Amino acid sequence: MAEARGAVAACVAAVLGSRGGANRVFEILELLAAEQQEAVASAVRGCGRLFGALLERGELFVGRLPAEEAVLDGPRSAEDKYRMWMRHRYRSCLDSLAELLAHEAFQVKELALCTLMKFVELEIRHPLVEPEWRGGFTFPRELLKVVVDGLIPLNEDASLLISRFQEYMEYDDVRYFVMKAVTESIGQVMQRTKERPLPIYQQNVFSLISPINMPNKERDLSKFMVKQENREEWKVSKLQAHKQAFEKMWLSFLKHKLPTGLYKKVLVILHDSILPYMNEPTLMMDFLTMAYGIGGAISLLALNGLFILIHQHNLEYPDFYKKLYSLLDPSIYHVKYRARFFHLADLFLSSSHLPAYLVAAFIKRLSRLALTAPPEALLMVIPFICNLFRRHPACRVLVHRPDGPEDLSEDPYIMEEKEPSESRALESSLWELQSLQNHYHPDVAQAAAVLNQSLSEIEDNISGLLELSACELFDREIKKKKADVPLEFEPVRGLFGKKNDIFAEHFTLD
Repeated sequence: MAEARGAVAACVAAVLGSRGGANRVFEILELLAAEQQEAVASAVRGCGRLFGALLERGELFVGRLPAEEAVLDGPRSAEDKYRMWMRHRYRSCLDSLAELLAHEAFQVKELALCTLMKFVELEIRHPLVEPEWRGGFTFPRELLKVVVDGLIPLNEDASLLISRFQEYMEYDDVRYFVMKAVTESIGQVMQRTKERPLPIYQQNVFSLISPINMPNKERDLSKFMVKQENREEWKVSKLQAHKQAFEKMWLSFLKHKLPTGLYKKVLVILHDSILPYMNEPTLMMDFLTMAYGIGGAISLLALNGLFILIHQHNLEYPDFYKKLYSLLDPSIYHVKYRARFFHLADLFLSSSHLPAYLVAAFIKRLSRLALTAPPEALLMVIPFICNLFRRHPACRVLVHRPDGPEDLSEDPYIMEEKEPSESRALESSLWELQSLQNHYHPDVAQAAAVLNQSLSEIEDNISGLLELSACELFDREIKKKKADVPLEFEPVRGLFGKKNDIFAEHFTLD
């Protein structure tokens, strides 16, 4: 270990000290492929010191680099030939560092990543390409693309290395060019695999792009790795350009089929971290429609995204409530995402402008499904239904219909009907909730009995009931204070008064 450090230090000193020692750079580059972890780490550090110094001293060729075979040809000066030759060695170093991003030891990966990003910063200050226009800015996009490709491998989970990279994403220009590089990578990789899902690769991409913290206003673009003044004319300093890059990146990622687990992760952050920063949020329509078709919690989360597009971005989607209605099946009272389902359903049905037939269909279907629901779910859904009655008084006819159906056989409501308007819910009554007034659990029976009284104007707060579990319900029961039970009682003196007492006296055993 000490020998490797000493050898690398000697090579660095020799190369930087004299042009005659330039060939010793090969000794460092060879160590980058060594088997010993410490030797590789020493070589990476040595490369950082060596080529960092060469960049600062301006000893690497600037401009379009000719092929190495052509370096010695032509009427070039010895200085130009040296700079071109050393620039090729620098390129070999970058290639080796990119390969080390997949090293088995995380210490080596992290060291290679930090060294590459050090070179990114140095190339910003000492560009190796000529600016496209006078006074223009250059950014080492190709080098950053090498880093991004190393962060999103196809067959290895890189989440830990990606988390280490997040500190560089605080720079506005780095974040911008990372988004461009990710978009390019997705197009190349998914085209090669003929659109089939790549779970590890797509998870790595999501890990990289999901924490992106987009600026809200132009003045928030203030932290750049490029330090020059007067950046007003630079495209990267414009918020609109960042939004375009952000939108294109997410659309390119979401247009391909994702692993099922990733749909849920994307939909959870969609309303907070993606839609607000898109120029045209309605472009997410295709993704949300595709996600709805998956079923279960993913369908519900997709409807949440559609709901936001409808209310905040004027999206026309007439089938929204029909799709929500179709999600009401017996499983909603039993699945682990029950709380989120009813939280979102409460949000979707919060408008008082919904037609009465639609709300009545939801009330009736929820009531019918409640017949097979566990007590903890019933204690939540009954107040939920009561709140719907408070918002939509026209639906109270379902409660106040004395001549309505009394059981399933007489009920005009069509449970199998997929169209809420054709379900005939308003012609029915809530005999289901009336039957729950005889429920074996006293709390459920008491909650259902509320419908026998006039409802208050204030809605019930169901937030504390959404997460109610069977264990919590049991704990609540055993913690209740029991009423005092009398231990003494007056014995019965007979069924027929005194005659029976006299009869008893004659047959008393001694």
